Amino acid sequence: MIQFDKRLPVYEQIIDYVKKQIVSGEWELGRELPSRREFASQLQVNPNTVQRAFREMEEMGLISTGNNVMSRVTDNPDLIGQLKQEMLQEAIQIFADSIYPLHVSNEEVMEQLEQAMKRREGE
Repeated sequence: MIQFDKRLPVYEQIIDYVKKQIVSGEWELGRELPSRREFASQLQVNPNTVQRAFREMEEMGLISTGNNVMSRVTDNPDLIGQLKQEMLQEAIQIFADSIYPLHVSNEEVMEQLEQAMKRREGE
């Protein structure tokens, strides 16, 4: 499930995990989520931590919760597309910042990236 990093707030790591599950299609649009207590038990964290993560995701529009019904993943594909683009841009910026000191050409970067993506597809 999640390998928590002690340097980052747990609720933020839960939000990132849920985002990745949604964007990757592992969790389909409209999917019913486990209760906060059940999710906390699965993750082995305090229910208040899950409650905070859910509240923040509700504010982002990633999930919705009605009265006396389970929380659900948004059914808005535009929101998920926007989230995917934001996550991609963030990953690319981190990547670009990390390779900048290597002074490699764009062509070499693209060649290596294409090879890495092909290896991932072959897995």
